[in-house]
Amino acid sequence: MKILIENLTFDAIIGILDFERTDPQQVQIDCTIDYTYTGDNFINYADIACMIETTVQTEQFELIETALEVLAAKLKLSFPLIDALSLTFRKPNILPNCTVGVQKNFIF
Repeated sequence: MKILIENLTFDAIIGILDFERTDPQQVQIDCTIDYTYTGDNFINYADIACMIETTVQTEQFELIETALEVLAAKLKLSFPLIDALSLTFRKPNILPNCTVGVQKNFIF
């Protein structure tokens, strides 16, 4: 089974530039989760989305790369049915002419 969470959008403190440490900026996260669905064993995508948003807003990461690593570990710990995970983290407003971001795939 595959869970898709696309364009999860919220504001958070993230980045290494001075203004990124004081002013929340819009972030967008995509998450794809592969897991084995067996009737009674399922993963609630609303719980995943909430955990991602809460973690990023609470932790106030400096690097997107660190955010992805922490999110992957936390999701796997909370949802052990996860077999594989892909996370894409974008900052759409940090540069005037493009959206930048980082993506990583995790196999557990």
